[in-house]
Amino acid sequence: MLLPIEGKDSRMQPFLRFDTVSKRFGGVTALDRVDWDVRSGEVHCLVGENGCGKSTMIKLAAGVHDAEPGSVIAIDGAARDGLTPAAAKSLGVQVIFQDLSLFPNLSVAENIAIGEVLGPLARPVPWGRMRRIAGEALARLGLALPLDASVASLPIASRQIVAIARGIAAKARLLFMDEPTASLTRSEVKRLMGIVARLKAEGLAVVFVSHRLEEIMEVADRVTVMRDGRKVGTWPIGELDIRRIGELMTGLVIDTGVTANDRSAAPPVLEVRGLTRRGEYEDVSFQIRKGEIVGLTGLLGAGRTELALSLFGMTAPDSGSIALDGRRLALGSNGQAMRAGIGYVPEDRLRLGLDMRQSVRANLTATVLRRLAGRFGILNPEAVRQTARHWIGRLRIKVPGVDAPIDQLSGGNQQRVVIAKWLATQPRLLILDSPTVGVDIGNKQSIYEIVRGLAEAGVAILMISDEIAEVYFNADRVLHMREGRIVGAYNPRQDAEHTIAEAVHA
Repeated sequence: MLLPIEGKDSRMQPFLRFDTVSKRFGGVTALDRVDWDVRSGEVHCLVGENGCGKSTMIKLAAGVHDAEPGSVIAIDGAARDGLTPAAAKSLGVQVIFQDLSLFPNLSVAENIAIGEVLGPLARPVPWGRMRRIAGEALARLGLALPLDASVASLPIASRQIVAIARGIAAKARLLFMDEPTASLTRSEVKRLMGIVARLKAEGLAVVFVSHRLEEIMEVADRVTVMRDGRKVGTWPIGELDIRRIGELMTGLVIDTGVTANDRSAAPPVLEVRGLTRRGEYEDVSFQIRKGEIVGLTGLLGAGRTELALSLFGMTAPDSGSIALDGRRLALGSNGQAMRAGIGYVPEDRLRLGLDMRQSVRANLTATVLRRLAGRFGILNPEAVRQTARHWIGRLRIKVPGVDAPIDQLSGGNQQRVVIAKWLATQPRLLILDSPTVGVDIGNKQSIYEIVRGLAEAGVAILMISDEIAEVYFNADRVLHMREGRIVGAYNPRQDAEHTIAEAVHA
């Protein structure tokens, strides 16, 4: 059994230290007597399921929240009572949140240096000094960006560099990075890892928060695992592997075995032949059989989502054919796709999969309102509520109630709502585009179980993901897409995961 390394290397003075730190919100304990430290010149990964207390720890260190009486938060060797965001920043604590908190209408230079040139009094903007500060911060990262370009014009990976450079310009000594790789390609992740290594070599402390455990293994010096507001322990990365981290996070034994089945005798549900949409994908042909999970992987930009949008009637192919249950489809809209028996869980659940202004009930029943309407098109409120309750129970969605705002749910439970609203349509084909992006490992396993259960019930499933392990361990077959074409097909029962990975990243 692994033992936490509390007190080990005590000669090293931590830059940040928590002593019996607690935080309550009303009657809910978000953090319970946590001892924790982060050292200069290390990459310290903070992991745990959604709601475990990670965000609360970050906000306490950044002065956003006040800890409970009796808690001690020490920065740079001294206890800091009444810590405020301004005080934390002045001590070198910088946070890069997942949304990056940049000003999209301002330039790269302005975003990087704005905190260093603004003052309490109105005065002319020192443009030369601003550009110099921004240039020096980028140079420390070994990178260059166009200083006059608006941040809105930059790809997400470059915006992230701007956010990191802003922290460098503010003389960061401790940098929190919250889910920094969630929207990056593998090559962009590799570049980010190089930046993190560079910061570590300069003596900065970096706290790296991610659901992608393979990245934790790559970047971490130490890992702290949180569960239900309490610290499970802190370990050096050399004493852990991905499976053990998952078990520590969830308290469960994580099964990562291959689940592929041979569905070759089942009748085809989806048949795609020679499908082409100029500039997006070309000559795509494949089948998905009844009860089969087909994984589609490849680098971002390979055309996977573009293909999915055509299968769901959102964009029209220039040539080729789509058939469902042997009947050729001419899809002109997503409504036609739904009526044909196709459901689509999009990658961007917040923008495309959910209406964040509405309740759980409204989101769950949005796809079946016509079915729930009476003779004169009038909705039966009780039928709507019963339908919502049914799917909440079936997918074990954790909600305060059916009328709770959808934005009160965790990422994993929001994703279950998206899946449930499409299951309510009783689809023959379900397209899952990056179904567990931003979801913690416990909820990932639950979603995988749901998907496998759907397949056993006869639903044909197309699972799209850039996480090779996701499709390898959950699909019956894996297709590799590159530059708009299907360039490889793999059987997880016969082919090794690294074989697929080498092909994808070649």
